[in-house]
Amino acid sequence: MAEYQDREHYIPIRKSDLVELLCRGLAPKDADPFRQLSTLLAATFHFEYHHLLEELKNEYAPFNPDATTKTLRQLSQQERLEQLEHLFNRFVTLMERANFKRLGPQDFQKATKEVTEWGLNMDVDFGIFEKLAGFARGEYTAERSRRLWWKLWKKESIRMAVYQRLVLMVKLKPSKRLPRTVDTKDVFLKIFKDIPRMDAEMLLPGARMRMPNSSRLKLGGSFLGGLALITWKIVTELTAVIAGGIMFFWGPLLAVLGYGYRQYFGYQSTKNAVNLQLTTNLYYQNLDNNSGVLTHLLDEAEEQESREALLGYFYLWRYAGTQGWTASSLDDYVELELEKLANIKVDFEIEDALAKLERLHLVTKHGDRYAAVPIDRALENLDYAWDNYFKYNNEAQERKDQALAQRV
Repeated sequence: MAEYQDREHYIPIRKSDLVELLCRGLAPKDADPFRQLSTLLAATFHFEYHHLLEELKNEYAPFNPDATTKTLRQLSQQERLEQLEHLFNRFVTLMERANFKRLGPQDFQKATKEVTEWGLNMDVDFGIFEKLAGFARGEYTAERSRRLWWKLWKKESIRMAVYQRLVLMVKLKPSKRLPRTVDTKDVFLKIFKDIPRMDAEMLLPGARMRMPNSSRLKLGGSFLGGLALITWKIVTELTAVIAGGIMFFWGPLLAVLGYGYRQYFGYQSTKNAVNLQLTTNLYYQNLDNNSGVLTHLLDEAEEQESREALLGYFYLWRYAGTQGWTASSLDDYVELELEKLANIKVDFEIEDALAKLERLHLVTKHGDRYAAVPIDRALENLDYAWDNYFKYNNEAQERKDQALAQRV
């Protein structure tokens, strides 16, 4: 079983596309039952994840900054602390199931010290966070172009590391860095797309802009040059000021004030331009916020569960025979087939896939070998599991049958 350091568990292909890909070489008598299996699997995972979503929404409700419903019972301070801790732990588990990797404090610290050619360098006070959790998935190298005036505007390509998806979960402390409108009792959830790794810090609350060195040099150089010019004028006209009275001093004084205003205006213009760039990036790269993030991520985790289970069952069913395969053999075969059929390189999460198939009684295990149950029986097992999610009708029918038997 191969292990890859440069591959992720995430399978970047839609479930419906995956089913059609796997059915390409099947005869209709096999393809139709497999499509039915896909439908039942999807319904099963959807039911389970809907239940998980309801639990997470209930746990997040006391911390949701966008809540519009009325709270009937206020949690005590101790209850809030316990529920907050439980919420963060459940969220970390959810991110793992959606195949995200957790970012450590060192990842954000590193980002504050670096800046891309298009990004911003920000000053972040990590002391304002009561809790901070970051997660990334789909790290890749992007190529972008730029033109520089000292190279006669010739286009050149720049390569940079980018997170395809970046998720933040933040609980803040009161701080002067935060707007007064921010309620630090809330928990903020954010999900972004295509964020340069070195610009991750610009998404953190309370981050303050550091003016780029080029802008600092430009403003500083202009200020020093202007100050030197004004000083020279004052010195050369000092005699005239002494001889002619205070009226001769107004010219240099107004020049100093005017130049100071010019420098201040230039700084504000540069700052506004940078803020506009930040606002534009967040507008187009923000995918969802707060409770919407839970729905977004659970939908992705549900899809991922279905893809893993479908791949595991399909290749055991079609190629492993009654003798079955070891987990290692299945893992290698799935990875090779995905690369051959769809040019997708993944690190297939074999343990998770087999655990799902065993739980749903779609495979049997003998020693260290796994074999798929026949597809007709697999459909029956899934149908039986679905029928027994709600047992009220079954129990009522059993009681009727027992009463009828007693009368007879």
